[in-house]
Formats: sequence, structure tokens, C-alpha cells
Amino acid sequence: MNGITPSNVKRREKKANSRKHRSVFLSSEDQPEVGAMKRFSTLFSSFRGKISKDRTGKELDLPASTELSSVEEKAKEPRYASGQFFFEYLVVVRPKKTKDGIYEPQIIYQFPKRDGMVRFQKEEEEKTLKALTLFCFPEGVNWAPLTEYPSETFSFVLTDVDGTRKNGYCRRLLPDGKGARLPEAYCIISNLACFGLFSKIFDEVEQRRKIAMAMIYPFMQSLRESAFPAPGHTVNIKSFIPDRGTEIISLTRPTDSWLEHVDFRTLFKCLSDDEVLQVFAATVLERRIIFIADELGTLSQVIHAVTVLLYPFIWQHTLISIVPEILIDVVMAPTPYLLGVQKSLADQATDQTELLVVDLSEGRKQTFIKSMGDEDTILPHKLKDEIKQALSAKNENSSLEELNRVVPEAFLPFFIKTVGHFSKYIVRNGKDQPGEFQRTNFCKAIESKSTRRFVKKFVQTQMFDLFVQEIEQRPASQDGTGFFDKKIAEYHKKMREKAKKH
Repeated sequence: MNGITPSNVKRREKKANSRKHRSVFLSSEDQPEVGAMKRFSTLFSSFRGKISKDRTGKELDLPASTELSSVEEKAKEPRYASGQFFFEYLVVVRPKKTKDGIYEPQIIYQFPKRDGMVRFQKEEEEKTLKALTLFCFPEGVNWAPLTEYPSETFSFVLTDVDGTRKNGYCRRLLPDGKGARLPEAYCIISNLACFGLFSKIFDEVEQRRKIAMAMIYPFMQSLRESAFPAPGHTVNIKSFIPDRGTEIISLTRPTDSWLEHVDFRTLFKCLSDDEVLQVFAATVLERRIIFIADELGTLSQVIHAVTVLLYPFIWQHTLISIVPEILIDVVMAPTPYLLGVQKSLADQATDQTELLVVDLSEGRKQTFIKSMGDEDTILPHKLKDEIKQALSAKNENSSLEELNRVVPEAFLPFFIKTVGHFSKYIVRNGKDQPGEFQRTNFCKAIESKSTRRFVKKFVQTQMFDLFVQEIEQRPASQDGTGFFDKKIAEYHKKMREKAKKH
């Protein structure tokens, strides 16, 4: 029986209140189960007060929202088949010497240029673009002309208080030239999460920048006018380059769209399987975790990969893949977070207690600089061994495609075996009525004591709570239709066939 009891009413009121402060942030073409790809966020607006002062203490007067101003109406007309623009902005950022003798990152190129905006729109856009420079050069003002600088690609996400999300993709490099010079950062802002695809776009932008800055424009204009491809499909962009003529650039999205923003190679290059499992365990219980590395690309790729291991669940707390120096105080937050901090700022970030600090840098003395001490015992022993066994199918030379197959096949069964019976404990009073999750009976149904202990902790997390809320609220007709539902059905079918053989 699922009657309306005081406890049920209290629980629903609690959910209603929690929904006022939390929501799932998906693009218009994404299904809920694809949402894991969207969790790579910089919780930017929460620290607006901190950022509102520049390095000299002068007020920057940043925008009330990190959402970029909408483009003018005439630019909105050529919409894409998916309902998305390929990107909103391309900016080029370079440190410039100020009157105070310090190097401050400034935008030296922007596409498209915005015309016809009213005054407040223009002011808001300028403030937002000013804020973006912090993420292109998060190290602060410690710059000087260089003769050598390795190219690196990384990403971040700006998240506003209303859940509006913009993905930032950056490539930093030293422009062609002689003698000491300053690096540049190319930054694309888009609603779309597809790291591999935008990395290829940067390859083309970089080639054109070597010829002339003006050569970037026709390529980005063609890209902006092109249809964003569906998963598994390709879009061809025509582009002219002097001495080479017109070229066709093919941009293809991966078939598994929930994996298109992740590259597992960096995660398993930096950490052993056992270390990955300890990080996974701490993340599943929504703890405070800081990653330390020299390279920006390493930080963003590892954090993105860790969040995807949680699929079909979604990290609900603060997530800043690259913490700008001006925001380093975020490490003192008492709530769960995933933070990426450059090694030069490590001393400022590790003076905390009750957290996991993971050193990803080469030549490190130890991986876990700080820990809670129980990370190796959080996961049920048998299920942890099964993940390790599944991961043994990869090796150090595994391709991105191989890892995209092996890693999900290792971690997704963990959630199937621990909480995959959730649908049996969603009770509805009628076909069109919202469901009610029977939490106590759900936990009691688990036979293994070690698994039950883990699940009792896991069901208290926000990621599980939001997952259940979505299931409760979706129409009964959609039950069993999601990707996770189908994987659960496949697993049970496989188990039945295995039982028949024995």
C-alpha cells in the first residue's frame, strides 16, 4: 500500500523545497541519462564577489549572470537542425602588460562581433568576456615573454545560479615568431559538450592563425552556419587556405554521445586501477576531492573522466575543473566538491582536513597527499574485484575507442548490481500519478551485507536522490525506456541465460 502518510507528506515537501535549489542541466537535445556529460562545471556565480575585484583591488563589476548575452535576432535565423548553434563565441586571449608592470589577460580577437546591441547588453557582454579571461589564464599575473611553451587543450563550464551552462574550450600555445613572446589562448564558448570535436576545430584555427588572424574568420563563419551533427554523424566544412585551395574538413560526433566529452586515457595514465577505484569510491559518497597537476589539460580531462564513471548518476555539487588563482579560497568550502588545482597553488589548497587530495603530477612521491583513510574499504570487496577484473581488458596502449568500451563496461555493472532493482520500489497510485520510492524496502531487498552497507550510504547522496526524483516524476509510460533501464534488462537476461546453462 502506498497511502498518504505524514512521513510521505514530509518527504514530498522536502523534495519540493530541494527542487527549488537544484535542477538537472541538460541541453535541448539531451536525454536525462546523457546528463552526466554536462556536469563538468565551474560554479562561477557563487564566487562573483571574490572575482569582482581584479588583481589591483579595483572593482571589475562583473555581470549578474555568467550566461552570455543572446545574439541579435537576425543572427538567430539560421538555426541548426538540432536546435543548437555550433558555438557562440571564439575569443583569442593574450596577457598584456599593464601600467603597473604586471601581465593581465585581455581579449585581442572576438568572433562574431556583436552589433546593434543596446547599451546594457553591450555592458553585460563585456563583463562576461572579461570574466572568461580568468579561465583562459587561471595562474593569475605571473607571466613573462617565453621562447618555448608546449601547446595544451583544456575545458571548463560556466554555471549560473539558474542552471544556465556554457562549455568553455581552450587551447593555449606560443604563436609563431622569433625571440621571447607571450602565449595566446583560443577559447570557444558553446552550449554543446564535445571535447574531441572542438579539439579538432582548434587544430584548424591554429593552422589559420599561423597564416594570419584574418584567416580564422571565414572558417569560423562556415562552422557557425553548419548543422551540428547528430551522434555518429559527420558535418563537412568547406574552407579556403592560400596555397592549398579549398579544403573539406570533416567533423564527426561519437556514436555514444554521453562519452563524447571524455578521454579516459589521461585518467588511467596518471592513476593505477586501484587508485582510480579509491577516487571513484570517494566521489560516489560525495566527498571533497582536490586534484593537483602541472598541466591544465590533465586536470580538466581527469575530472571529466571521474564524473563519467558515476553514470547514470550526476555529480550535484561544486565542480571546478581548473580553479583560477583568484578563486583558490573555494577549497575552504565545507560542502562536497571536485576541484582541479595547479601544482603552483598546491600549498594553498591542501591546508584542509577531511578531504582527498590526489597528486596527478609526474615524479610524485605519493598519489594521495591527504585522505580520509577509508577510501579502499568503501566499495563492496567482491564488486570492487569485478571492476578491477573488467579493467584488466585494457592496457597502456589502448586506444580511446577501446577505453570508451572497456571502462563503461567495468563501472556500469557496479550500479546495476547495487541499485539496479530501483524500479521495483517505485510505487504509483495510478498510471498518471507520480511514483513514490520505497527506500527502506529497497535497501532491505539487498542480500549481501557489504553491498547493503554501501547502498545505505549511497542512497543518502544528492546524486541518488535526484536520480530517484526524476524517476518518480517521469510518466509511467517511460518506465524501462532509459539507457540505464535497458542495460539492467540486458544484465538480467544474461544472468538468466547463464543460469540455464548450469
